[in-house]
Amino acid sequence: MMRLLILLSLIWFFPVTNLMAKATKRPNVIVILSDDMGYSDLGCFGGEIRTPNLDTLARNGVRFTQFYNTGRCCPTRASILTGLYPHQAGIGHMTNDKGWEGYTGELNSHCVTMGEVMKSGGYHTIGLGKWHVVGDKNVKPDGDKSNWPMQRGFDKFYGTITGAGSFYDPGTLTRGNTMISPFADAEYKPEQYYYTHALRDNAVKYIHEHHANSDKSQPFFMYLAFTNAHWPMHALEADIAKYKGHFASGYDKLRKARYERMQQMGLLDPKWGLSPTVGDWDKIEHREWELRCMEVYAAMITSMDESIGKIVDELKANGEFEQTMICFMQDNGGCQEEVGRKMNEVVRTEKASLPLIAKDAIRLDVIPKQTREGHPVLMGPLTMPGPADTYIAYGLNWANVSNTPFREYKHFVHEGGISTPLIVSWPAKVTPPMQGQFVNTPSHLIDIMATCVDVGEATYPTERKGEFVRPKEGVSLAPALIGQKIKRENPLFWEHEGNMAIRDGEWKLVAKENKPWELFNMQQDRSELNDLAEKHPEKVKELEAKWNDYAARAQVLPLHGWKNKNPEKFPEIENNTSKNSLGKNKPAKNKTRPN
Repeated sequence: MMRLLILLSLIWFFPVTNLMAKATKRPNVIVILSDDMGYSDLGCFGGEIRTPNLDTLARNGVRFTQFYNTGRCCPTRASILTGLYPHQAGIGHMTNDKGWEGYTGELNSHCVTMGEVMKSGGYHTIGLGKWHVVGDKNVKPDGDKSNWPMQRGFDKFYGTITGAGSFYDPGTLTRGNTMISPFADAEYKPEQYYYTHALRDNAVKYIHEHHANSDKSQPFFMYLAFTNAHWPMHALEADIAKYKGHFASGYDKLRKARYERMQQMGLLDPKWGLSPTVGDWDKIEHREWELRCMEVYAAMITSMDESIGKIVDELKANGEFEQTMICFMQDNGGCQEEVGRKMNEVVRTEKASLPLIAKDAIRLDVIPKQTREGHPVLMGPLTMPGPADTYIAYGLNWANVSNTPFREYKHFVHEGGISTPLIVSWPAKVTPPMQGQFVNTPSHLIDIMATCVDVGEATYPTERKGEFVRPKEGVSLAPALIGQKIKRENPLFWEHEGNMAIRDGEWKLVAKENKPWELFNMQQDRSELNDLAEKHPEKVKELEAKWNDYAARAQVLPLHGWKNKNPEKFPEIENNTSKNSLGKNKPAKNKTRPN
């Protein structure tokens, strides 16, 4: 009888302990960043573009409706990778050195990346896609690689070091520490090379290898930065064909339809108005070309979504999906840049007119002048975008559609420039009633590091290679996944190219470069249509003081790094920056914890 009782107790005990082990296992973490997309492009955020895989992740996870990026490509990457504001990591502007600590143009020595933190916490770390946090002078095969992915915490890397390029032949393509040609890569030989598919296939390969070869108790961390849907508008013809005629109703009708769907979904408060439409569809000169631009843009997004679906399939095949936290977000709002939209005099010819480029040659060009086969790259409204010999952006009018219902675009820190969907899927953690719910608490890229440290049970360091590390700025979003409140004490801040903002609770103070502050109540008017600055001057003064304190402590000053057009507005600049002989304001070489 005693033996029977012992046997029954063991039968009861072991399944329970196994379940507990499964429940307490640290999750795999996949952080996905897309490129140059607007707030309302995804289906699960009101768009008409087909994104069934992301929609499914959203339906079974949570959607953060007031999540923010920094408004521009490389500052966003600096911020998400380090958990700091971009100036604190050294990339307050772009990847060129402006001579000040906040504007060195590459990651500095006083920050750590998610790769470094998660690796030190026992994770296998994988990086894929657009890196774009290396100074321009080091974006070459023999450049200083101290800020390349493998030196910044990643065990594996496949992607591009610079910020843009052809999807058919991307410049600065790198595997590990070595720049390669996509057509001379011993590890990856597709029938047709397309960068989105290459990132997908390598991600699937790395996950499969980790599952097959690693200690089953070791989780992995993956940072996957797609270049979809950054210019150039490049997509495979079969994907473009899916959207033929899909956008023929024009800018205004598409925006209004999105606006209505977003309200029906509960994403938008009915009090928030629709910002003015840019562009008159009835007066568009090159209508078929404009339609094609949006068709290719949509095809790029759908291709990315399908790639994410393949990654999810691999996780499910390995039994890892339930214990994987997937975070998806975008690096800035829709892109109004006019790259490739002006007429050039080059025309397509049947035969190549330029010298061939060798299959194994390393390309560095962001905007190539020719294909490897010797065809010139075409631009302008007489060239339909999509193929490898084209290089065209989709333009301001479509960006205005992408950013529905908000004002402004990439570069700016009004809502259209900095608002992004955040989708978090983690089946083992996000369970009913939280599945499919919205989290409306304002949150920021700086919170992703804090969240990874939290769920990964990692330790954020105070030093790196003998240099002090700035404390992370964000807070963990993990409580929101189970319906608890996010604990944030400080406001959120922005500065890019002299565009400035602070979000403090329901209030947002925002200004374009050298323009007056605008004040908005975000509970009543997130579309930023009713400026309350004159009505509440005391609130403007209060928030401006907080922004100035942030700018002084976070390496934002001198404003814009290399120029300051309004010194009377920021008299503290000279008092808070001490220039050395190189014209840089550097912190003292000590190991104290800086602000």
